[in-house]
Amino acid sequence: MKHSHLAIALSLFFLATACRNTSTNTEQTVTVPADTTASTAPPSPDWAHNATIYEVNTRQFSVDGNFKAVEAQLPRLKEMGVDIIWLMPIYPISQKNKKGNLGSPYAVADYKAVNPEYGTLDDFKQLVNRAHALGLRVILDWIPNHTGWDHVWIEEHPDWYTKINGKMTTPIDPKTNKPTDWSDVVDLDYGNPAMRKGMIEAMQYWIKECDIDGYRCDVAGYVPNDFWAELRPQLDKIKTVFMLSEWEDDPDQFKSCFNMNYGWAMHSMMKAVAKGQQTADKIDSLREANQKRFPKWYYQMLFTQNHDENTSNGTLAESFGPGANAFIVLSSTLEGMPLVYNGMESNLNKRLAFFEKDTISWGTYSRSNFFETLLTLKHRNRALWNGVAGGKVVKIPTDRDNKVYAFHRQRDTDRVIVLLNLSGQPQTAQLGGDGYEGMYTEVFSRQPMNLKPNVTITLKPWEYRVLTN
Repeated sequence: MKHSHLAIALSLFFLATACRNTSTNTEQTVTVPADTTASTAPPSPDWAHNATIYEVNTRQFSVDGNFKAVEAQLPRLKEMGVDIIWLMPIYPISQKNKKGNLGSPYAVADYKAVNPEYGTLDDFKQLVNRAHALGLRVILDWIPNHTGWDHVWIEEHPDWYTKINGKMTTPIDPKTNKPTDWSDVVDLDYGNPAMRKGMIEAMQYWIKECDIDGYRCDVAGYVPNDFWAELRPQLDKIKTVFMLSEWEDDPDQFKSCFNMNYGWAMHSMMKAVAKGQQTADKIDSLREANQKRFPKWYYQMLFTQNHDENTSNGTLAESFGPGANAFIVLSSTLEGMPLVYNGMESNLNKRLAFFEKDTISWGTYSRSNFFETLLTLKHRNRALWNGVAGGKVVKIPTDRDNKVYAFHRQRDTDRVIVLLNLSGQPQTAQLGGDGYEGMYTEVFSRQPMNLKPNVTITLKPWEYRVLTN
């Protein structure tokens, strides 16, 4: 959904700044901590421990804009190192109050049908089956907070919708308790037990009928957390699913339902560093704040682009300028799961239209090797695995911490070292700390590099080095 996340990012940034002087806990753990009296982590499928994720906008993915065109690209995505295919909403689009010529895929007309422009239900099943045969997983974008104004429930169950003065309303912002300006959608009433049951049944449908592997849940914070707690076991009865929350404000979602949430604040922080509005060391402030807010098993989806950002706020080049590659490297090696937005592997250089047809120009997939290097490293090096399966980030202090961001991660005998110049000027920095000395291979140049404390490194503007043992 195209919503503003500025308030979320700003609140987390101020929290991060307040926590700047706290120390980072670098103790390694291999299991979910027992000291969780409120709850433990939700179930997680075994395949998620080192997974990466790729977002597909079916409408814009090809000239045909259908499931068959997505299916045809699955072997290429598998080779690039993708594990999870996240499909933007595949359901019929409401025509009443629609935006633009084609409407928003987030204005759903029927939770249990596919958009006929994309193909048939059998076409979608074939896509999922092909993905599974390749070892890929498929999660669907789900819009639980609201529907389009001509959704089938409007006629069948008008009592399932929120009403103000007897009339249905646009979604209610839980912070202000006032209607939003999302004019193409109408708010669902989670105070109605029958509606909750209908929502759970609709979400179970796609797992039972098509064997999908989970959901990315749109504006998940607009839905009461007790619903997520009610939903999760009902889905896991069918199969253990993977759940992604498009929300960052509620840490308890990591206990009720979700395996991963959006790293909105980290995205905003990286953009601020890229534009020279923040220094590189402020990344630590945010990481420390998140470690205090979230359960120990948490991890986030880290990204430089997604459909909201690309359409509303700018392309990769507009948001990150000449530092774009460095921030992709950072988001692929910090604790968290990296997202690749469709088209990035072909150097997508335009804002894709949201309510109109606007096909991605693929060319020769000129950036595929860059992403393959990063995603393959995540698969093979246990230090980069997700959550408690991976190694914690241990900062390597330098005498240029406001410009150079350096860290290492280790799990068992696997280790990764990341050195980044997050500035537009050359930097010469001396590495401090310890625990990372040894001989490594730089994954992009494939050149050997010997590291030890007090060594001096020189990095060109926005240069990055990723070292593995």
